Amino acid sequence: MNRLGDATSPYLLQHADNPVDWWPWGEEAFGQARKRGVPVLLSVGYSSCHWCHVMAHESFEDEATAAYLNEHFVAVKVDREERPDVDAVYMEAVQAATGQGGWPMTVFLTPDGEPFYFGTYFPPRPRHGMPAFTEVLRGVVAAWRDRREEVGEVAARITRELAERAGAYGASVTPGADELAAGLAALARGYDERYGGFGGKPKFPPSVALEFLLRHHARTGTETALQMARDTCEAMARGGIYDQLAGGFARYSVDRSWTVPHFEKMLYDNALLMRVYAHLWRSTGSDLARRVALETADFLIAELSTAEGGFASALDADSDDGTGKHVEGAYYVWTPAQLTAELGSADGQFAAGYFGVTKQGTFEEGASVLQLPQGNGVVDADRVATVREKLLAARSRRPSPGRDDKVVAAWNGLAIAALAETGAYFDRPDLVQAAVDAADLLVRVHLDGRGRLLRTSRDGVAGPNSGVLEDYGDVAEGFIALASVTGEGVWLEFAGLLLDSVLQHFTADDGTLYDTADDAEALIRRPQDPTDNATPSGWTAAAGALLGYAAHTGSEWHRDAAERALGVVGALAPRAPRFIGWGLAVAEAALDGPREVAVVGHIGDPLTAELHRTALLGSAPGIVVAVGEEGSREFPLLYDRPGRAGRAAAYVCRRFVCDAPTSDPRTLRSQLRSQPWPGRPS
Repeated sequence: MNRLGDATSPYLLQHADNPVDWWPWGEEAFGQARKRGVPVLLSVGYSSCHWCHVMAHESFEDEATAAYLNEHFVAVKVDREERPDVDAVYMEAVQAATGQGGWPMTVFLTPDGEPFYFGTYFPPRPRHGMPAFTEVLRGVVAAWRDRREEVGEVAARITRELAERAGAYGASVTPGADELAAGLAALARGYDERYGGFGGKPKFPPSVALEFLLRHHARTGTETALQMARDTCEAMARGGIYDQLAGGFARYSVDRSWTVPHFEKMLYDNALLMRVYAHLWRSTGSDLARRVALETADFLIAELSTAEGGFASALDADSDDGTGKHVEGAYYVWTPAQLTAELGSADGQFAAGYFGVTKQGTFEEGASVLQLPQGNGVVDADRVATVREKLLAARSRRPSPGRDDKVVAAWNGLAIAALAETGAYFDRPDLVQAAVDAADLLVRVHLDGRGRLLRTSRDGVAGPNSGVLEDYGDVAEGFIALASVTGEGVWLEFAGLLLDSVLQHFTADDGTLYDTADDAEALIRRPQDPTDNATPSGWTAAAGALLGYAAHTGSEWHRDAAERALGVVGALAPRAPRFIGWGLAVAEAALDGPREVAVVGHIGDPLTAELHRTALLGSAPGIVVAVGEEGSREFPLLYDRPGRAGRAAAYVCRRFVCDAPTSDPRTLRSQLRSQPWPGRPS
């Protein structure tokens, strides 16, 4: 009997009707393997993973394959988004053994959880140098039956080598200006001058690296940093990776030019990129950046919001092509004939030119993703709007991609920060309210009252898995941003509760950080990784939130913890800046102060509102803002800071040492421009 029917994970539920006798991750499954004396097949994926769907259809839905699996293995299915700790430990083993990784991840384990054979996707028949999945299964069974002692030795050696990697990230000196300049130089060496972004194909949105570039420019005025950020953002926004009809970014581009995406849309990508484009607008006033930030926000609200106030994890890449066959990108691509059928001959021809749709197509079978090629020139904005509206209506009649509607705490934290700031910048109180609603859900459902988080929820019911470090760091970051925007100090209090848990349960004596709490389920090793990828690592997310909280409160405990955590950035920046981008961004904030702005005045007073908005639009790296009435105890930044002769006033501070207060927004803007800081006050 398949045991996934009661799961909260949409990915596990996708496999609940498989003939494979799946078990969820847990001691019960491993106990069954010990009882039967068989190995464990661990299959890890996620609901919007294209190749996960392919392998499921080819192998896990096949009766003969399932029968062999059930006879010789205990099969365990894991949603990597629910259990990033399990995924991280075994993915490290896969990458060490094979030199690559990906999903679905297929790992064979002893009944004690020790890995001994690895892979990712296996086809049903041999192809492209890959063995058939059934061949792999038979080979593992033969090895387990005939060479059990050798298998045990291999598994023990791999487990020992993984354990020896723990603690390899010793703290060192907090990076200074030279280390950050070295990070910029290393990033520039990998920059794609023609298409923007970094590296070749496939090309992923470099969200956290872009944030570093914008912060570096804000602190130093370096035009190279701004140019790389601006040109990359424009290239992505014009490319097929961006949904030109409804907004929102796909996971990555399969080519170097951002043309053909892998079509799944992830909450974390869109939250991070919304914030990047909003910050790009804040730095440059770019109309394109403003449009993309707002369209991406509207995409989140329209497509990913849940009834409980949170945001769903992802939209699938695949959808029904109208014939009952699930095809990647079917929902998004167009042929010239389809444009003509929907728009008529004249508008169809116009749309084909405007969106770069050709007879040859950019995707498959003559279909094209929609782009905004350079050189479109001046066009009739009303005509473009009408064409978009008609194409959106036509697309809405197509079968839509599936949605993974579980709420992941970390990714909702990223969305809270992005929506709060985007709403504040562009006078969209509905976006700020959406951020508040998501934060309310996290407090009501994910927070247990002791400062401990649960990783996921679905339909307002929390899942069983404890939060990992990225959950604490990203949610605290979101709450701190929300406090700055709304002036509600309760969000700062909740951030402090989470960060106290980080310091108590995730932090080693030397200042290094672990991905799981000290009282979490023990795996074959305790995962620990400071490197950023598509999202900030838990390590750097926590460092950023600790620094922001220290700026708001003056807490040296949190400041010292942030600085110790940043020690790893200096070592990684010259070698792998793309994989420590958020760490570099946080280090920029630490080097700049960060700035602390206290706005004191009557709530509802136009001058208070103008000073508050001016402060929020300050581009100084990691700036924090407190706003409230004179004498308010909501924020420590406001303590003992009076207005000026009955008028609202703003104080710009670093480490709670402040410039003279001002009631003039122009003076405040000047104070927030880059100013060298000698460092820690004596």
